[in-house]
Amino acid sequence: MHFPFTAIVGQEQLKTALILNVIDPGVGGLLVMGEKGTAKSTAVRALAELLPQLTVVRECRFHCQPDAELCSFCQERKKEAPLTLGQRKMRVVELPLGITEDRLIGTLDIEHAIKQGEKRFEPGLLADANRNFLYVDEVNLLEDHIIDLLLDSAAMGVNSVEREGISFSHPARFILVGTMNPEEGDLRPQLLDRFGLCVQVSGLHGKEQRMDILRRKAAFDSDATAFGVQWREQQEELAQRIVDARERLNSVELTDSALEKIVTITSALQLDGHRADIVIMKSARALAAYRGLPDVGSAEIRDGALLALPHRQKRLPFEELGSERGRLERVLEESLP
Repeated sequence: MHFPFTAIVGQEQLKTALILNVIDPGVGGLLVMGEKGTAKSTAVRALAELLPQLTVVRECRFHCQPDAELCSFCQERKKEAPLTLGQRKMRVVELPLGITEDRLIGTLDIEHAIKQGEKRFEPGLLADANRNFLYVDEVNLLEDHIIDLLLDSAAMGVNSVEREGISFSHPARFILVGTMNPEEGDLRPQLLDRFGLCVQVSGLHGKEQRMDILRRKAAFDSDATAFGVQWREQQEELAQRIVDARERLNSVELTDSALEKIVTITSALQLDGHRADIVIMKSARALAAYRGLPDVGSAEIRDGALLALPHRQKRLPFEELGSERGRLERVLEESLP
């Protein structure tokens, strides 16, 4: 049993950014920067536990969604008979730092080829990750070509493999959550830009909040079931709110006025490319759906920008380290009166 998501003290930006990715996976994942021991992995596991079960194709290694793109295996089975369906919980799949390319994307099953005399695809970790969270601790310490493969699959939603005459593809739609401590090394700007949202987390300094953490941790460790019952109502309310937001998402209106505000912000910050505009738009729309609003307003654009822009800003010549946040807030204040 996992610690309840709603019982986590503080870390509101982290929790909101995770929820927005669940409402609209097109937001593009989350990069979490900061200290160890600040509930990063706890929050991801707790959110996965809270969400309703997924409908999947039975006996499929890739947990295919029946009404979406299917893997090569399910496509062949569907030609012969209707697919049988089942239910399963969303999971958190962890990616180890030393992973190889073959272990990540899959490869030829050599043992099967030797014993049976036929070629067969052996799925990799991206198969497990489909429709789940993919959690990468210390993503800045991964090799660059592994990060490139990860981000390419996350962006396209498909993993296609060509090995020794075998061609296989399967959906790879996962929510990528990477963590890093900037003091242990940076990510290249091109890779930073590929993460949809970014939050900075740190330990809480308020005495009452720190005592709340200790009280709840002690209660959970003493009797996890009773602690879960205590938080059940809040958990069920949040789960329903997320389900409602998913259903409402495509009906949230994005007016030209809202789009103009977004591009005014990104133009003022002189950001490269258009990914920042798209991520602000998606995160603002997901926020509006989460808040039960019919359209995207200035508050949603502001909150979306604060999640989408910190890792995309360039430091200007002679600008002090850490001053990007102040510049972002000034631009938001001028652009969203």
